[in-house]
Amino acid sequence: MVRAAIPARERLIFALDVADADAARRLSDTLGDAVVFYKLGLELATSGGYFELLDWLVGRGKRVFVDLKFFDVPATVAAAVRNLRNRGITFATVHGNQAIMEAAAAAAGDVGILAVTVLTSLDRGDLDDLGFACDVERLVLSRARRALEAGCAGVVSSGLETKLLRAGVDDRLIVVTPGIRPVENRPADDQKRVVSVDEAFANGADYIVVGRPIRAAADPRAAAEAIQAAIGRIFPGG
Repeated sequence: MVRAAIPARERLIFALDVADADAARRLSDTLGDAVVFYKLGLELATSGGYFELLDWLVGRGKRVFVDLKFFDVPATVAAAVRNLRNRGITFATVHGNQAIMEAAAAAAGDVGILAVTVLTSLDRGDLDDLGFACDVERLVLSRARRALEAGCAGVVSSGLETKLLRAGVDDRLIVVTPGIRPVENRPADDQKRVVSVDEAFANGADYIVVGRPIRAAADPRAAAEAIQAAIGRIFPGG
């Protein structure tokens, strides 16, 4: 079972969504050893210095998740994924149909490909707008099964659907859960399908992705350590 092999402090992935690479380095220095695993997304990719930052983090012993949600013709996605190999990258995301997922998985090498199921910023009404004539749970389960068939390492899925995935999909599939919010104080933001740290892992997540609750805290390091402490209680000795 994949979950047992993950060190507890690596289960927290911090979404390093800041304006530029310099700000990212400063925040990483502030967080210190409170964060082991970082997610680098689109904002940093378009601000310059993305791969220099990635190499800097890897050089400091950090794990890195490249969250660029590749979505293009399969050959282009495969070429992009190949460019990520042998850089110390743990995960990269793709967002697309079976051919795109298969192309990414075939080109992945040492990079674990995560297929996005349904963004946590989308709800039933948003799916209607996009033309999906099914409920969120059915769509997540279908995409997760197809991701496993395509050779992906795992999926990105809301914690609300993780229990369903664990019941309906092979347990080898890694589940990374974003949209983590404190249960007692969930702010109004663009995340609609959210869960707490405890809920995410109780439902079967392998990793959680946390951004604002750490980044916007008065003391980001203390906020990260509080989440690490919660994870440590869930996975004692991990």
